[in-house]
Amino acid sequence: MGGYILKRLVSAVPVLLGITVIVFAIMSLIPGDPATAILGSYATPENVEKINRDLGLDKSLVQQYFIWIGNMLQGDFGRSFALNRPVLDEVLDRFSATLVLAGAAFVICAVLGIIAGVVAAARQYGWADRAITVAVILGISVPSFFLGMMMILLFAVRLKWLPASGMYASFGGGDLPDLLRHLAMPAIALSLVATGVVARLSRAAMLEVLRQDFIRTARAKGVGERRVIWGHALRAAMVSIIPVLGIQAGFVLSGAVYIEIVFQWPGVGRMLVDAILKRDLLLVQGGVVFVAACYVFFNIVVDVAQSLLDPRIRT
Repeated sequence: MGGYILKRLVSAVPVLLGITVIVFAIMSLIPGDPATAILGSYATPENVEKINRDLGLDKSLVQQYFIWIGNMLQGDFGRSFALNRPVLDEVLDRFSATLVLAGAAFVICAVLGIIAGVVAAARQYGWADRAITVAVILGISVPSFFLGMMMILLFAVRLKWLPASGMYASFGGGDLPDLLRHLAMPAIALSLVATGVVARLSRAAMLEVLRQDFIRTARAKGVGERRVIWGHALRAAMVSIIPVLGIQAGFVLSGAVYIEIVFQWPGVGRMLVDAILKRDLLLVQGGVVFVAACYVFFNIVVDVAQSLLDPRIRT
């Protein structure tokens, strides 16, 4: 197992390097001058030249890239000029909020998706299967940001059951119940599409397992149907379901960007949008690379979990 984990970590290095190249190249193509954005009304030619020299923007793109990579390898992601603080500190502060939102959405999609897929497979062609299939199609078809706005209109504006934005109340609150009230709508909106995907693929995986010989043998021995479904079949199907969960973990993490904008959630997604508008290049580059690294890490964790269920994967 140790060798397999080391192999997966080594294989992640070129992926991360490729991400840094893509991010740096895209940011260099964005129109506008960062020095002019920093100086604003003080953007005289002399001041612009001085800022470019101080930030290293007067060097070639290749030199800028290697300087940036060299600093990141030493733990220095640069300094945000808009916020006047280290990029890594800002990203870590915002990432905690994003992790709460994405984690809650992932738990919802994993639990509801697997349960819906198992029930649909166990009741194939029955009313439960048909109802779940219709719900899954609707869930996959509705954009998360649109659902979020409709939820705000219904539950926050009309019914006044839940707060419309933020992570905590502006005055008072700050405790766990307050967090859960603010978290409910964005987490559900973010998890909708992922729940549908997990449910569909869980159903397909369960149907394939339920046709296997060991399931027929278990039933022939008189094992209860509930134990057959939830004990034997689901465990075997998890080998196929876990990679789907890993992909959806990355989906909810990246999808948190627009959900954070809709609900004004103080996470990395909202930070990146604000940084792009302000041309804060180092903050955008550091934030994207950090999120991409987390996505790669999640995939490694999923691969390790899958190999624990099916040792043949390590060969």
